[in-house]
Amino acid sequence: MARILFVMTGADHWTLDDGTQHPTGFWAEEFLSPYRIFVDAGHEVEVATPGGVVPTVDRASLAADANGGQDNADALERAVEQNAVLGAPVRLEDIDPSVYSAVFYPGGHGPMEDLADNADSARVLTFAVDSETPLGVLCHAPAALLAARRDDGSHVFSGYRLTSFTNEEEKQAGLADKASWLLQDRLEGMGADFTAGAPWQPHVVHDRTLFTGQNPASSTALAAEVSRALT
Repeated sequence: MARILFVMTGADHWTLDDGTQHPTGFWAEEFLSPYRIFVDAGHEVEVATPGGVVPTVDRASLAADANGGQDNADALERAVEQNAVLGAPVRLEDIDPSVYSAVFYPGGHGPMEDLADNADSARVLTFAVDSETPLGVLCHAPAALLAARRDDGSHVFSGYRLTSFTNEEEKQAGLADKASWLLQDRLEGMGADFTAGAPWQPHVVHDRTLFTGQNPASSTALAAEVSRALT
């Protein structure tokens, strides 16, 4: 059995370019699908957030049209509400990353708000890379990679082949022209070797011990790859 750390956003909004707050949080599927894969494989999952706040689910991720119908959406909402681990996060500031066998970052727009410049998250990410701990980062959560820098100011993940929610997907979602910055642009700007799959289709990229997934459809495939890395 491995002990797996889920680092999650504590934000309930994403500040847009005009200063307005877009309601968000974590994307339900991006937590629940990987959680189930890891737990079904016999692993233990713990959740950490900045300040130890209970993470907010993005209500859009519980909509019927995002889940193949109302019954599926209702089941997803119940699973979020009943998840004891999700409801009792620890403080990211107190995390000792050396006690975990893998680290996983679910997405949603929330990480764009509070993890893109979070020093405690950067500490966990840097330790994971340097210790060759499997690291899974999904959808908008690669925003957290932007904060990870070496003492000389260089980006820890510069030169890594990776993916994230793409500019094209942000455009199709209707938020690209409202955002103060786009994740794909920032990742490319820090020197990442960015690879984009078809919009809304599963796309997972593996480089060394970093595993990244492009979008919610990549949740299961990404978690399965991280799980295999633990065997």
